Amino acid sequence: MNARASALNVATTCPYCGVGCGVVATPDGQGGAAIAGDRDHPANAGRLCVKGAALGETLGTEARLLHPTIHGVRTTWPRALDAVAAGFTAAHEAHGPQAIAMYLSGQLLTEDYYVANKLMKGFLGSANVDTNSRLCMASSVAGHRRAFGADVVPGCYDDFDQADVIVFVGSNAAWCHPVLFQRAEQAKARRGARIVTIDPRRTATAELSDLHLPIAPGADTILFCRLLVEIADSDAFDRAYVEAHTSGLERALEQARAIAPDRATTAARCGVAEPDLAAFLDLWIGAPRVVTAFSQGVNQSARGTDKVNAILNVHLATGRIGKPGCGPFSLTGQPNAMGGREVGGLANQLAAHMDFQPADVDRVRRFWNAPAMAEAPGLKAVELFEAIERGAIKALWIMSTNPAVSLPRADAMRAALDKLDFLAVSEVSAHVDGLLDAATVVLPAAAWGEKDGTVTNSERVISRQRPFHAPPGEAWPDWRQVSEVARRLGHGAAFAYRGPADIFREHAALSGFENDGARAFDIGALATLADAEYDALAPVQWPRRRGQAGRKRFFSEGGFFHSDGRARFVAVADPPPPRLTEAYGLVLNTGRVRDQWHTMTRTGLSPRLARHRDAPFVEVHPDDAARLGLSDAGFARVTSAQGAAELRVVATASQRRGSLFAPIHWTAATAGRARVGALTHASVDPVSGQPDSKATPATIAPSPIAAEGFLVARRRVALPDWLAHARIAVLGGEAVTFASAEGPAALQAFLSNWLGRAASASRRADEGGQRFQSATFADGRLESFLHVAPKLDRAAFDAAIALLARPTIDAQERRFALAGRALAAGDSASPLVCACFAVRRDAIEAAIAAGAASVDAVGRETRAGTNCGSCRAEIRQLVTSRDAVAAIVAGQGD
Repeated sequence: MNARASALNVATTCPYCGVGCGVVATPDGQGGAAIAGDRDHPANAGRLCVKGAALGETLGTEARLLHPTIHGVRTTWPRALDAVAAGFTAAHEAHGPQAIAMYLSGQLLTEDYYVANKLMKGFLGSANVDTNSRLCMASSVAGHRRAFGADVVPGCYDDFDQADVIVFVGSNAAWCHPVLFQRAEQAKARRGARIVTIDPRRTATAELSDLHLPIAPGADTILFCRLLVEIADSDAFDRAYVEAHTSGLERALEQARAIAPDRATTAARCGVAEPDLAAFLDLWIGAPRVVTAFSQGVNQSARGTDKVNAILNVHLATGRIGKPGCGPFSLTGQPNAMGGREVGGLANQLAAHMDFQPADVDRVRRFWNAPAMAEAPGLKAVELFEAIERGAIKALWIMSTNPAVSLPRADAMRAALDKLDFLAVSEVSAHVDGLLDAATVVLPAAAWGEKDGTVTNSERVISRQRPFHAPPGEAWPDWRQVSEVARRLGHGAAFAYRGPADIFREHAALSGFENDGARAFDIGALATLADAEYDALAPVQWPRRRGQAGRKRFFSEGGFFHSDGRARFVAVADPPPPRLTEAYGLVLNTGRVRDQWHTMTRTGLSPRLARHRDAPFVEVHPDDAARLGLSDAGFARVTSAQGAAELRVVATASQRRGSLFAPIHWTAATAGRARVGALTHASVDPVSGQPDSKATPATIAPSPIAAEGFLVARRRVALPDWLAHARIAVLGGEAVTFASAEGPAALQAFLSNWLGRAASASRRADEGGQRFQSATFADGRLESFLHVAPKLDRAAFDAAIALLARPTIDAQERRFALAGRALAAGDSASPLVCACFAVRRDAIEAAIAAGAASVDAVGRETRAGTNCGSCRAEIRQLVTSRDAVAAIVAGQGD
């Protein structure tokens, strides 16, 4: 037993965002576990967001892949691995190493990533191994390397505690990195720190900020160019630092002046009010300690690398880097996107932060004893799948991700998979959209709670992810799958790992190999850890060089990783506006919601997480909705040149005019008509290769919907894709909402026939034939409940969900059920606001009406907003809305 666990409690790491929170899991002996925050972990000190707190609800194995298959037929592991080796060998021998590829994921552990890259780049001679982190953080990597000479995040989370100003750029941290955002809020409450949000949407983060700049899509570079100009013309310019440690300022500044010559021009191009622009510039320049945190709104852009460098430029110009409370900070999206970068997970990198310079290639070749070493970068994610489309890639192995959903032009990517001669898929879930059907071989993988290894978070802290359950069925860890295939390909001696500790030691040793400090990433001091020491490893921040103390920050006194030791100011390009046309005249922005993660293969198993946003939607400004004939809560078809999706409309002033927002989470497995990935275009950043997910030209039009309804059932029920709108987990089973152009009577008849409703089912219909309900019961409990009406009846929906969770139902309750009435005191159709404590909006409104006049006061009355804090923005909106109404009433009274 290791020092970070006991017989009952296992210290591990959350599998969601890049904050990398520590988690303590207490298995219950029946396949479940209680989950709590790890008070000893430096990333979160015991705090968890609602997704992390709900991890125990996602541990079921009902949706798991349990056995290997070949062409959909169950087989043995030896036969499946033989087939993978044969598929890659055939493509390699017939077409060469450039015809084979692997596509990996930030969900992999560092040890998994390392072995996959070693096999492909070292022993198969192909650098066609990329990762879904290309869709997430590649522009940050490219920007860091251009400016610093290495992919280094220079600061740490403590800087959020010490900053005077914290700027979130393209980051809805209150929802996407809530534990870290709490530190910003605490700095504001305790020290008076100011929070600024730069985002086209008025997000939860913007709602909780002191200043929000609703910037035009893609204009971030313009804003930071103006800031650089004003820094150069002010006392904030650190001439001594710039002269001693940087180069290229003159050219970068000249370009910045051309892009943003004055405040008025900048405000106009950025689409913000000039007084707000002035407030931001003065605040940033006047505060001695500034953290500028950026995430997907910066990275997922056709000019994302330039956005990153525009941010880095202003910190270099002021010397506000590597000091407490200062610095640019890349908020990593995935739990191990950083670890993947450390082992060469990107196609243009080698392991240990080396690249394809001849000296680095030779160094890695000698360390691995790999005579077939790849010598040039491979294809980046979008390029790689375009190569599959045209037949250049013949064999592919996908691990722990679904490009048929997440890549741009997702429909085309799904179709491209069928063109492969061979496809292997290592996957956890049996319910993934469009991937398993295309696979030649499917390999069941170990999931969170079963995997053993390390991950690295956004502040460069390496943490252990420890198993507390055995993998179900015949699932294997990913590193073992790759190692066994390597052995079958004749490379067994180089992949003779006994476990993840062996892999980690080799990874650490490579980081320190011939590294005299010229490479930032060095954990050579960990290369001699014994197995027991690896098991007990506490969170540790890199670098950890042999014989040297670690460091929390980089670059306060220079020491950059270009050959001359200087940072580079980058002269960024003038960003063009989105390329809209008459046919596609709106800008589609995609992103995440608070309580879901990626494609919901994990979070979708939690009934608690499902109820905050339980169906796919598109946000549109009310003015655009009125102009386009859209109705709030109605349905609309969003179309781009790449595809279409049908979504429920949310008309909200938080959305910019001329723009749309749709979340990425729903797929064909959870919503038949809402594949948002099918809409996004394949425009990519010219430096990083990261696709633009924030500015796809699109259009929107009303969908003719004549009937809506729901089916709540104890077992998974297949509905046709043209009908099902959203599928969510609920206690006792699942719920499916649907919508159709057919009227209620026709839809009821179709569904009764489709579902084979028994004649004994309890039924009820109104006299006008516009509302139908039927229910089936067995052993004294509800088995299924079907409801069809002109509009979705939320009260009936919630009542049916509550009914399904009950162990028994008496005859009187059955009659209430068919009346669509809530069945118990406390049942409510009010929207869920606080998922941590299941507090609905009506309870919060009641607390406000009783006198709770602030977010904290509401928390004291209801507990809402007192845990992860990601609902505080919604609570604030409710408080503010009541204050506004009260002010209007008071004015009328006067």
